[in-house]
Amino acid sequence: MSDTHDNARSVRRMVELLNGAGVERVIHTGDITRPPTLELLAALRAPLVGVFGNNDVDRGGLAAVAARQGFRLEAGPLELDWHGRRIAVVHDPEEHALDLDGLDVLVHGHHHRRVIERVGRTLVFNPGECAGWLDGHNAVGVLDLERIEAEVLRF
Repeated sequence: MSDTHDNARSVRRMVELLNGAGVERVIHTGDITRPPTLELLAALRAPLVGVFGNNDVDRGGLAAVAARQGFRLEAGPLELDWHGRRIAVVHDPEEHALDLDGLDVLVHGHHHRRVIERVGRTLVFNPGECAGWLDGHNAVGVLDLERIEAEVLRF
């Protein structure tokens, strides 16, 4: 998920979708914005990891909620090794000079535009608009790390 921008209604819906999909872990690519929004993500049945975005100005408050809820939230890029796959997480991909060589998946946000593309062998994924106000235009993504494929769940 990405760019939740304090839209509590959308965050609650994303939690429902991800819990319903039975995901094992959740990645947030930043722009949570305020600590109360991060508190809503405590209803997830999966652990959450993520990075700060450019609109996460209260990083201290977000870090405190993350620590209390057992979330891992840090400045990007965040590198993960899950299911034998190398994953990098950033908010704004243009802000980092990332070497995609040897990387299975790059997950990012910031632009609010859906991206599912291959750059060499790397899947580059942004679920797109996650917390807009137009029903049916919002989405959250699910990664299949066995096949290295992405799916978008619209709401």
